[in-house]
Amino acid sequence: MEKRNTTLLIEFVLTGLTDRPEWKISLFLVFLGIYLITMMGNLGLIALFWNDPHLHTPMYIFLGCLAFVDAWLSSTVTPKMLINFFASNKMMSLSECIMQFFSFLISATTECFLLATMAYDRYVAICNPLLYPVIMTNRLCIQLLVWSFVGGLIHALIHNGFLFRLTFCKSNIIHHFYCDIIPLLKISCTDPSINYLMLFIFSGSIQVFTILTVFVSYTSILFTVLKKNSLKGIKKAFSTCGAHLFSVFLYFGPLLFMYLHPRSPQADDQDMIESLFYTIIIPFLNPFIYSLRNKKVIDSVAKMLKMKC
Repeated sequence: MEKRNTTLLIEFVLTGLTDRPEWKISLFLVFLGIYLITMMGNLGLIALFWNDPHLHTPMYIFLGCLAFVDAWLSSTVTPKMLINFFASNKMMSLSECIMQFFSFLISATTECFLLATMAYDRYVAICNPLLYPVIMTNRLCIQLLVWSFVGGLIHALIHNGFLFRLTFCKSNIIHHFYCDIIPLLKISCTDPSINYLMLFIFSGSIQVFTILTVFVSYTSILFTVLKKNSLKGIKKAFSTCGAHLFSVFLYFGPLLFMYLHPRSPQADDQDMIESLFYTIIIPFLNPFIYSLRNKKVIDSVAKMLKMKC
């Protein structure tokens, strides 16, 4: 009987962001607007980079891949969240839940590696400009991109593999707006200690490695620019690096607290607020922070609009 009961729960209910009816319409409209802008911004940048031969350089290839991953990440989470604002049936099967988490983890982990790769690319371009064409070759660029996506895939496969050892019999209520691993571990009947350990080891290692790469790269860039004693260059470096570091902080900060910080079972609301940053807000902001502040991108957009007009 005990074994049969542990296999009964194969469908879950996502509670969503709020259960207050008066907030649902406003939140739906806000996040629908954010999602549409996110998709138009990121897919528009991909099309721009693809069609403009002047932007076929490592920096813009990385930006294009980041835009693709942001669109992927947002599309994994946001549509289901929008539907659940007004859906009478918020049920989600176990297989759908695992697939959503799998897709989320690939895109989120790939973005971590891409941010580190982009920081290294800028370090080489600014600190070693004469050696940049020699170091950042097309072959190395492709290798870094492939390894970023492979790293995301392997990380997702590891955690999904450990999810299959869990059984669910206590509750089928997931206090979240998408299927994330922490809410699933909280309602598991199986002891999730191994899952938490794997989460700490692999997610912690990836985040520490990528954060250190970003921090060391941008610190070296700032020291290199400061040595040149150019006021214009210093202002430009602080403006660019500051915006990039702000984006990285918004992305990695909630991730660190979500997956590495000890959490009480009652912290569901805080978990959801933190998740909003790296699943919805950052994919929305990245096109503005990384691309639309770039002069070459703005010139390319102006050129394309001029040709169409």
